[in-house]
Amino acid sequence: MPVYDKSFNDATFGTPTSVPAPVEPATEVVEPSAAAQRFQTCRWRKAAENGIPECCGHRDVLPLTGTNGFDAEAWCPECAYYKLRRTPKKRDYYEDRY
Repeated sequence: MPVYDKSFNDATFGTPTSVPAPVEPATEVVEPSAAAQRFQTCRWRKAAENGIPECCGHRDVLPLTGTNGFDAEAWCPECAYYKLRRTPKKRDYYEDRY
């Protein structure tokens, strides 16, 4: 039989203890800046892959920034190389025939 420190007649026996309510983390949605939005729609954006973060793949920007040092805030607001990424049009197969 287990031995208890408090007796049955103790005044604190059976009183509920207050458990603090769990604190929920704040879910704030951070809007991307204008430069980040422009970078996401740029034709030269290289997506992150194999541990390399996303960066600008333009031949004049890449040697200066590299893949780890790219900052959209520094390059994208007034980028002279910006070109909007467009989805290619579907080609008709009958145009390829002779």
